[in-house]
Amino acid sequence: MNYYFTTILNCSFAEAESKALAALKEKGFGLISEIDMRQKLNEKLGVEMKEYKILGMCNPGFAYKALQAEEKIGTMLPCNVLVIDKGNGTTEVSAVNPMASMMAIENPALGELAIEVTGILQGIIVSLGK
Repeated sequence: MNYYFTTILNCSFAEAESKALAALKEKGFGLISEIDMRQKLNEKLGVEMKEYKILGMCNPGFAYKALQAEEKIGTMLPCNVLVIDKGNGTTEVSAVNPMASMMAIENPALGELAIEVTGILQGIIVSLGK
């Protein structure tokens, strides 16, 4: 089982990020954190790298249910989505596979929730690639 879902978009980094955020918002996810790895690594290490962002996405309803079922699940929240410049006008968008994350936790209530969230995130990634 892959720990992520991914697709390549034939568009700029900014456009891919905008499309991903819009698709996630449509399914009830909101942006709660954003890490610009290119900027951070340049700032901290003085290195140059391609555009690479980690978008911390949260669906409040799912997050609440998960926290009710497993208090320490917060260590695996939010759902991270990556936007990575692949060059030549292409951008990769990837999302965590919640099912892979939940394999480490033996809690049937979380398993059912993970199946639901996995379907939504996978559907978003697939739809972006079309």
